[in-house]
Amino acid sequence: MIIVALGGIVRVPGDPRFEAEFEREKMFREVSKGEEKAPGELASAKITWRGVFIKPHLNPIIAPNPSNYWEAYQTFNPGAIILDGRIHIVYRALGVDWISRFGYAASTDGAMIDERHSHPIYQSSVNSQGHAFSASGGGFGGCEDPRLVRIDDVIYMTYNLFDSRGLRVGLTSISVEDFLNKRWRWSEEKIISNPGKINKNFVLFPEKINGRYAILHSISPKIQIAYLEDLSFEKEKYIESYYEPRSYPGGWESVVKGAGGPPIKTSEGWLLFYHGLSGDEPWKYKIGLMLLDLDHPERVLYRARSPVIEADQWYEREGFKPGVTYTCGAVVKNGELFLYYGAADKYVCVAKAPLDLLLDALKREGAAQS
Repeated sequence: MIIVALGGIVRVPGDPRFEAEFEREKMFREVSKGEEKAPGELASAKITWRGVFIKPHLNPIIAPNPSNYWEAYQTFNPGAIILDGRIHIVYRALGVDWISRFGYAASTDGAMIDERHSHPIYQSSVNSQGHAFSASGGGFGGCEDPRLVRIDDVIYMTYNLFDSRGLRVGLTSISVEDFLNKRWRWSEEKIISNPGKINKNFVLFPEKINGRYAILHSISPKIQIAYLEDLSFEKEKYIESYYEPRSYPGGWESVVKGAGGPPIKTSEGWLLFYHGLSGDEPWKYKIGLMLLDLDHPERVLYRARSPVIEADQWYEREGFKPGVTYTCGAVVKNGELFLYYGAADKYVCVAKAPLDLLLDALKREGAAQS
C-alpha cells in the first residue's frame, strides 16, 4: 500500500474518505501561489467548488429516528448557531402525524453529533380548524426551515409556518441562557409577512446595520431588506415583500428562489447562501453563493458562476425529493465554515470549507457585480 502525505493530510489511494481532502489541500497550496498567475487563469484552471467544499464521510449526520413519532420520516433543512464554541443545530422533522416540528442536536467538532434530543424543541401554532398540505416539503401544518441568529443576549429564529391559512413567515426568540440550558421558553409567535400572501425564507442579519435590525426578505429580482427599529411587529405590522421568479444575468440559475441561512459577516462582506433551480435539472434545488457589501448589503459584490453545493452523493439522491440540497444555516469555527443543509428532504448533512479559501475562490471564480 502506498501512503502519500501532503500538508498533514494523509492520502491512501483509492480511499474516497481522503481523496477529496487531499485534492483540496493541493488546490489550496496552488491558490496561495495564485498571485504569480494571470487574473482569472487560476479560477478557470484550478478552482472548482467540489474542491473548496468537503462533504465528510460522516454524512448524513442526522437521519430520521423511527423510535420518535415526530421525526420518524424526515429530518432536514437545518439552521445552525455557534455559542461558546459549540455548534447547535435546529432541524425540521416530520413523523407519523405529518405535523412539522423542530428538533435539536449539537456538535463540538461540527460533524460528529454528540447530543440529540428525543423530543421536539419548537412547534408552531397550528390552525386547529384544518390543515393544508405543504408542497415545499411535505406535511399538513407546522413550522419549517429554521434560521437562527444571536443579537446581544437573545436568539431570534425566523421560519416558515403553514396550515389552512397559508404559507407565511414567523418569528420567535429565546434568551441565550434558556437556550444553552435547554429550557425551551420561546416567545410568542409573530407573523412578520403579509398574512394574505405566500411568503417564505426571511433571514435576519446577526447584527444591526446603522442602528436598525435588518431582515432580508427577497433576493429576486433584487436584494430586498427591511430595516426596523424593533422586532415587536405590533398592531398588525408586517413586512411587505415582492418576489419574481427569474434568473440572474449570466447566472447558472434558470429560476432564483430565496435566501438560505442568515448572512455571515466576514472581512470581505456578508456571505449569503441561496437556492436556485438550473435549466437542465429544474426539479433540483441547488445552493448558490454571493457576497454582499458590509455597509450596503443590497449591493452584490460577487456571485458564484456555478452552484457551490449540489447533489452528488447517495444520501442527496435517495429520499422524499431526490436531488434537493437546501440550507438554512452555516457557522464559522476556527477559520472553517460549516454549511448545514438538508439532503433529498430526508437527511441533515454538512459541508465544510476553509473560510479564506472560500472567499478567495468566490472572488476569483465569481462574477463581479457592479
